[in-house]
Amino acid sequence: MMANFDLSSLSREQIIQLQTTLSPKWTKYIPITPTPKQTAALLMDDVKELLYGGAAGGGKSVYLLAAALQYVDCPGYAAILFRKTFSDLMLPGALIPMSKEWLAPYLKTGEVHWADKDKKYTFRESGATLSFGYLENNQDHLRYQGAEFSFVGIDECTHIIPESYRYMFSRLRKKKEYNFPLRFRASANPGGQYGDYYYERFFVDNLDADGKPKRFFLPSGLKDNPHLDADAYREALAELDPITRAQLENGDWEIRPSGDLFDKTWLIPINALDIPKGVRWVRFWDLAAVDPRYRKNKHNKQAPDWTVGFKLGMLNGCYYIGDILKVQKAPHDLEELIYNTAVADGYSCAIRMEEEGGSSGIANTERYARNILQGFDFAGVKPVVSKIERARPVAAACQAGSVFISSHCRNLTDFYAQLDAFPNGSNDDMVDGFSGAFSYFRPKIGHFDPPTITRVSNRVVDRGEPRVAVRSSGGGSYWHKSMSGR
Repeated sequence: MMANFDLSSLSREQIIQLQTTLSPKWTKYIPITPTPKQTAALLMDDVKELLYGGAAGGGKSVYLLAAALQYVDCPGYAAILFRKTFSDLMLPGALIPMSKEWLAPYLKTGEVHWADKDKKYTFRESGATLSFGYLENNQDHLRYQGAEFSFVGIDECTHIIPESYRYMFSRLRKKKEYNFPLRFRASANPGGQYGDYYYERFFVDNLDADGKPKRFFLPSGLKDNPHLDADAYREALAELDPITRAQLENGDWEIRPSGDLFDKTWLIPINALDIPKGVRWVRFWDLAAVDPRYRKNKHNKQAPDWTVGFKLGMLNGCYYIGDILKVQKAPHDLEELIYNTAVADGYSCAIRMEEEGGSSGIANTERYARNILQGFDFAGVKPVVSKIERARPVAAACQAGSVFISSHCRNLTDFYAQLDAFPNGSNDDMVDGFSGAFSYFRPKIGHFDPPTITRVSNRVVDRGEPRVAVRSSGGGSYWHKSMSGR
């Protein structure tokens, strides 16, 4: 069981006493009055590893910054705060802008120095430091080889690769003479890309040999943050799917996106070199509905759509997942990527693309056929049933043990997460690409209309004809030209 620190049973007088008589270690660099939950977390100096939060809006970032600043008046103290990307650190209200607001008076007097290149504060009197970093890929943590920190904080840890989390935990060190605790603090909402790992770490595998908790979780939600307009936030959360809404609003770690069609364990891992010869391949493209550039503005706060290129092969009733491309690109860059991917896959690999309804969808397919993928076995196909119905025969093949997946396949983590969540998850683009590719080999299931375009050129392309790739001078258009000039 997970260790919880619950203040719900405390009276108002007891909470006031907790914030005053039992005040945690403090410095002048923390200008806020912490909430009761934040105070409780700041008091837990004897706890080495603590996860704070649960619901969105629970004051997690404020707590992490305050915790990092608790001991900056102590010589030898070094703290670091992480998010997944540097841009996450710089968002309005995020850790770096918040820290600059808190420390502004001391930056002006020179008591605190900010090194922009290193993203680090130095506190002149004590020599203590507070740094900021990011952990986006599986190599980023290696920048901290040999580093020692007294405090490590990771904001939104469920988006951080577990290997990076474990590695930074190993960076907690100090000399014996320093009189401050070693602390590892994380914050998170339930779910997230690596939510399963953190659920296991804090909720399941959390007892030592004596049956005592190794790490602690302190829940905090909307009701614990008096500074947040909770009603407005709940209204915003209403736009999300039920699973994500329950996770963010209630901080519910037990509710998991679980679908009723797929089990990722049905897929059989296989080395790419062991995929048999003679496999027929298709690359199915599910294009993003909206240009990602128009998702990232102050008027439209939806997450950008993804384009997926799902490569599937079939031989003797067995299916082989060879590659899963997942990208966000502007139309011209996407055309170039699809063309280059087609060249890499080879002319023997068929290409199918989901066609949007109406004349614009047909026009887009024709443009790809004539200008970008001419000479390839390319066609646009239009779905005629729901995503769930398209996925059912795919799930049946997986359950029967007929689907193998290459160990070199890209985006495996995201793909497995989508399979487990389908159809209740917030994203299903890769599952839909899987269904589309599967339908190429099972056309009789009737989930797509017949291809709208099968060949644009006035001759059938000889697959053995040598070709070179030629880019149109008009930009964005591509075709194939015989080296012999035929």
